[in-house]
Amino acid sequence: MLTLKTARELNAAMVTEDHLILHVLNVCYAMGAMARHFGEDEEHWQAVGMLHDYDYEKYPEEHLEHTAEPLRAAGVEEADIRAILSHGYGILNEVEPITSMEKSLYTVDELTGIIQACARMRPNGIQDLEVKSFMKKFKDRHFAAKCDRELILKGCGMLGMELKDVAAICIEGMKEHAGELQLLGNAGQSC
Repeated sequence: MLTLKTARELNAAMVTEDHLILHVLNVCYAMGAMARHFGEDEEHWQAVGMLHDYDYEKYPEEHLEHTAEPLRAAGVEEADIRAILSHGYGILNEVEPITSMEKSLYTVDELTGIIQACARMRPNGIQDLEVKSFMKKFKDRHFAAKCDRELILKGCGMLGMELKDVAAICIEGMKEHAGELQLLGNAGQSC
């Protein structure tokens, strides 16, 4: 089974830009929280989240086209490769999310972008971010405008969950790693 240590090593060889590393970590920890929710292996889901944008930095115009073969060669299981590919469903490919892991990855990829943007605006970062504040920002289409809200809602529908519930799970998962995610805020810092 894919471990987080292996996923970190594979990802580090391909992803070097700071903003992409942060995005991958956000998704990784949100996936761990989703795994807890579904009673699944947290580290395994985090590892899949860690690798979801494996080829994006080097091949942004061909995202997910350079993922399967290198990961297969590195010994990543087919089910994990399929899960990674499924987050491009309807946009980059036709690998439909079927499992809870796949549906979660499809949903949290975009969702974590809005959560991160919300947290960055707050003096205490994500530490005191509540779902109510997230929902207000989610409804504002100009806020974090590049995050695909329709895709997030479609993913929540696939999961059979309300947006607010998925967001709450992801926020809590990301809070546990606020320092690493650079989401501690700036309260009390001098200028």
